[in-house]
Amino acid sequence: MSELILFNLEEISYHKDKMIIVDKINMSLKEKELATIIGPNGAGKTTILKLIIGSIKPSKGKIIKSRKLKIGYVPQKLNLSSFLPLTVKEFLTLNKLPLSQEIINLTQIQHLLDYSFANLSGGELQRVLLARSLGVKPNLLILDEPDQNLDLIGQNDFFQLIEKIQKLFNVAILIVSHNLNMVMANSAKIYCVNKHICCEGEAHSIKNNPRFKEIFGNKLAIYQHKHNHKHS
Repeated sequence: MSELILFNLEEISYHKDKMIIVDKINMSLKEKELATIIGPNGAGKTTILKLIIGSIKPSKGKIIKSRKLKIGYVPQKLNLSSFLPLTVKEFLTLNKLPLSQEIINLTQIQHLLDYSFANLSGGELQRVLLARSLGVKPNLLILDEPDQNLDLIGQNDFFQLIEKIQKLFNVAILIVSHNLNMVMANSAKIYCVNKHICCEGEAHSIKNNPRFKEIFGNKLAIYQHKHNHKHS
């Protein structure tokens, strides 16, 4: 049996105030697949996620979604003041969402349940948001720069947690990230975006693509140095 395609973007463009934010995007994701979107600031990465989620509509093109698609979403930014004075436990159970002990243990937030949600650190907040997104029992988990407020150790731990979640829940994962080292080491599929898709593929093939080198040349050299040192 062929794997279920959760979504398919066909020639998707999005314009805002006559500006092209993304142009002719073709992208798809199968169930249980892990993919990462990378690109410079202003490349349209978050816009692509919003188009997939459905919070904005494309100006052109077609989005085909599986009837079985169920999305868990961890946004890049959250207005914490909107949730005052909720505790973490109250936030996790908003809209009568069930609180799973398995997810609490997996994300290691048991000690945070009685904390004020608005006072969480960057790393704590990401784990709580991840727990909340898993509570809807998604088959697609979308994460918008989940590692941006974490130090190097925190970033490594978070990516290991994501890998564990994928295996445990058989969930597809789509991540936007600036962390080239983690992306190259962990992603099955990579989309390099700069308003359009410059190139796509697995890490070992995409790193030699001229368009990829044009955008990430210096960072790629750092990645290769670290990667080779790690395995030397």
